[in-house]
Amino acid sequence: MTARLVLQLAALLGALSVGIGAFAAHGLRKMLTASGRFETFETAVRYQFYHALALLAVGILWYLKPELRSLGTVAWLWLGGILVFSGSLYVLCLTGVTKLGAVTPIGGVLFIAGWIVLLLAARQL
Repeated sequence: MTARLVLQLAALLGALSVGIGAFAAHGLRKMLTASGRFETFETAVRYQFYHALALLAVGILWYLKPELRSLGTVAWLWLGGILVFSGSLYVLCLTGVTKLGAVTPIGGVLFIAGWIVLLLAARQL
């Protein structure tokens, strides 16, 4: 992983957040509301977007401070968090497969781990 790749991922994940959120609000609202999953879907989009913005900040910091190699670990953890946390919630909401809800907390742990690694990296500034 490089600072450039982190910035590109941040841009892609941010764009996907807006697109997925808009699609849910306009194209899926009836279905998600009927299943009682609209708020869950919004949570998935929100966490994806928060971490896309955080990845943007990490990519900029890493570009400016390339010696902070642990920022690559932060990026991997948050990318994994987005895929597992938001991804499992998207699939849960769209398919109704509730067993996927058991995987969601793993994504949350990945998010938390990324923030802790960022905390440790910031001590080197």
